[in-house]
Amino acid sequence: MSVRLIAKSLELARGGRTLFRDLSFTAEQGSFVEIRGPNGAGKTSLLRALAGFLRLSAGVLRFEGAEEPFLTLHFLGHQNGLKGAASADAHVRYWAGLFGGAGGGVLERVGLARAKDLPARVLSQGQARRLALARLVTARRPVWLLDEPAAALDGNGRGLLAELIADHCNTGGLAFAAVHEPLGVASSLTVSLGGG
Repeated sequence: MSVRLIAKSLELARGGRTLFRDLSFTAEQGSFVEIRGPNGAGKTSLLRALAGFLRLSAGVLRFEGAEEPFLTLHFLGHQNGLKGAASADAHVRYWAGLFGGAGGGVLERVGLARAKDLPARVLSQGQARRLALARLVTARRPVWLLDEPAAALDGNGRGLLAELIADHCNTGGLAFAAVHEPLGVASSLTVSLGGG
């Protein structure tokens, strides 16, 4: 599915404070978009608005090429969204069934083959983040919304993340990431908030 995102004159306020206003950009199919800015500038809020979790104060947000825009995306936030008692393999099988994807080889791809039978609660922070990344790979959705996706990842994990994003974009996917530092993927567009 080919999806592009058009944002025109976006404004978002939270807690009586305007985080950003008159924000406009277009993200084409195959783009990697970095969202930058200091803490509190609204990076996470922008991602949550793109996901449909927050209502914009003003502006137009349009996913072109998607009949059901909010069914075409994966959102990976600060929390990994894992069930502590479920094994890594059980997570992948569940996501494959839920999203209609294929779970074969996913744990190997994210470096968790040897941890497949371990419950999520005993995984290290880095392993848990890799398992959360496995959700992106299990069921390919055209749009990825990633909030500080490199959190808790070591150098190898960051390399894996960069590879996953590059592969996703090279096959026509669209990825947004709120970042404080580069992820090792050439960005097509940088959206700066709060003067950052």
